[in-house]
Amino acid sequence: MKVFVTGATGFVGQAIFLRLQAAGHSARILVRPDSPRARALPADPRTETRQGDILDASTLPGALAGVDAVIHLVGIISEVGKSTFENVHQRGTENMVRAAQKAGVRRFVHMSALGTQPGAVSRYHRSKWAAEEIVRASRLDYTIFRPSIIYGPGDGFVNLFAGIARWSPVLPVMGSGQSRFQPIAVEDVAGCFVRALSEGRSVGETCDLCGTEVFTLNEILDVILEVTGRKRLKLHVPLWLAWIQAALLEFAFPVLLWKAAPLNRDQLVMLREDNIGDSQAAIELFGLKPVLFREGIGRYLRREG
Repeated sequence: MKVFVTGATGFVGQAIFLRLQAAGHSARILVRPDSPRARALPADPRTETRQGDILDASTLPGALAGVDAVIHLVGIISEVGKSTFENVHQRGTENMVRAAQKAGVRRFVHMSALGTQPGAVSRYHRSKWAAEEIVRASRLDYTIFRPSIIYGPGDGFVNLFAGIARWSPVLPVMGSGQSRFQPIAVEDVAGCFVRALSEGRSVGETCDLCGTEVFTLNEILDVILEVTGRKRLKLHVPLWLAWIQAALLEFAFPVLLWKAAPLNRDQLVMLREDNIGDSQAAIELFGLKPVLFREGIGRYLRREG
């Protein structure tokens, strides 16, 4: 099967790209003209690269010609310039759906996020819901996945806290740290995406992708410290103070560095909510067997004592 992939150079995208190769599929990946990360993907004669941008519909015609399916992964967790939640998640998805329809591509596998729902509090989740609605209304043979926190080599969550613990005697925790999560390994996510391509029972389905273990944020940090063999004090930052810090970062980073802020107010909104789901559908449809969190992060975090 020839599969068109957006976001193939990202953290999850690279894992899916490798799984596509292993399953014998060929891939056509969409990359921005200025993307240096495309060169980091393993070379494969079955892989084509097409320059384009999901925010610019004029770059998409012809890009999907001759492909059998689309895996749409592009997403952001922080905004900068024209890369807003509404633009990337909603308008970008609309452009990809229209391109698939025009090219006659029926199969569309879409990356959403756990916690997405109508009337969501955060703009991130509202934009993700709007994207889902576009996919559902498309009449394509779609499958929508909603992953929880995804971890693995190169992730921006577990590695962030492990890195802070390497040099700091304290770990900052925004708020109480009591919100609950179900982390899932990136290889488990990649496996479900690729298996969905040939699993007809998943057409029209929206599936949570999450581990079978539920942790509070405090407990996740405890496991990270245990695996790396460190002892650190968790410093709880009041949400009102974190809100001020996030607002300042949202202003400073785009204006001064032209980069997305490492912390934003929308993330703080989401941290106040549980991020848990039901993995049963993914277990039944795709044979998901989630790796235990402690075992999974132990494969790439080094114990330093």
